[in-house]
Amino acid sequence: MTAFTADEAAPRSRRRTQPVGPLALESGDILEDVRVSYQTWGRLAPDGGNAVLVLHALTGDSHVVGDRGPGQPTPGWWPGLIGPGCPLDTDEWFVVAPAVLGGCGGTTGPSSPAPDGRPYGSTFPRVTVRDQVHAEALLADRLGIDRFALVVGGSVGGMRSLEWATTFPERVQRCVVLAASAVASADQIAWSVPQLHAIRLDPGFHGGDYYPGPGPRAGLEIARQIAHTTYRSAAELELRFGCGPQEGEDALRGGRYAVQSYLEHHGKKLVRRFDANAYLVLTEAMNSHDIGRGRGGVPSALARITADLTVGVVSSDRLFTPADGEVVASAPTCRELAVIDSPYGHDAFLVETEQVFDIVARALRRPAARPCTGTTARADPHGSALASTAAARP
Repeated sequence: MTAFTADEAAPRSRRRTQPVGPLALESGDILEDVRVSYQTWGRLAPDGGNAVLVLHALTGDSHVVGDRGPGQPTPGWWPGLIGPGCPLDTDEWFVVAPAVLGGCGGTTGPSSPAPDGRPYGSTFPRVTVRDQVHAEALLADRLGIDRFALVVGGSVGGMRSLEWATTFPERVQRCVVLAASAVASADQIAWSVPQLHAIRLDPGFHGGDYYPGPGPRAGLEIARQIAHTTYRSAAELELRFGCGPQEGEDALRGGRYAVQSYLEHHGKKLVRRFDANAYLVLTEAMNSHDIGRGRGGVPSALARITADLTVGVVSSDRLFTPADGEVVASAPTCRELAVIDSPYGHDAFLVETEQVFDIVARALRRPAARPCTGTTARADPHGSALASTAAARP
């Protein structure tokens, strides 16, 4: 593969926002004047046949690759995926990455202006994964894309990838579902319940109408700490931290444990860039996930899929278990059930880029892919290095 510098491997793409009109929700509500924020790379072919849709996870955004910059507080979350000579080669593919409905990445969400001009706040309606996919389909319509050559996503993005293939089988040629499930499990919902309570019980929540104030910062920090625990494996946390104290502190005299410091760090990081109401909306959307709803159950829904389906599971994932992925892989059109061998738990779909990009390459029937030279996979996609335990103890 041709070597590229980091800048060349992550071509610049500015965020755009596209009005897509009103959206009828599963709840029966109508969300007026929906706008979808997105980024693109490459050029759409005259016949529209080279479009690829990349879908982000819970607190991700449309910034798949590239450095942080104005209006973009974090670097790309799948570095090395998109660009000339990359697994999604922009000389061949036109890549679209939308920000999810209900979030805070520029697409309509609870912090967006409602029809009365004030932020939606507590009035923002419940949305489902299926609603989010319908919003993305409206964006595709506006961009002139009738069919995607590939839809790919991990975690909640994997939920949406699967929902795309189920809801719009005629619009998806290939689908890659990573670290996701066909339906939200009781265990996944149970882990979310204390997160939702932590935010709503924070005195700064004010029923969801806290704009322009700081909002429930402590509650969101706690919610992220709970969630982040499920993103990593017990074995990895034990290896990195054990029951040791944070460097320079004595846990027996009121100091913190190292793993405690790690979780607190990630809670504070999220608060600096994410809206608490959006976290609630997206978490409840994740809980709503069920491709079998209204379709006769999961097996019947999987039978609707006509796309070539590739499923990736993480060997150590305790949030979306390999067994969850095996259910998705029971779809008649599934070509491959790939195991991402990793100690990192659920976050391995972001960490193990070589394995993940090889899965994408095989789905496209391309030779094994590697991230572009000059980009590095982050061992911790939420920001701290895994190279040494000390580095991971902010």
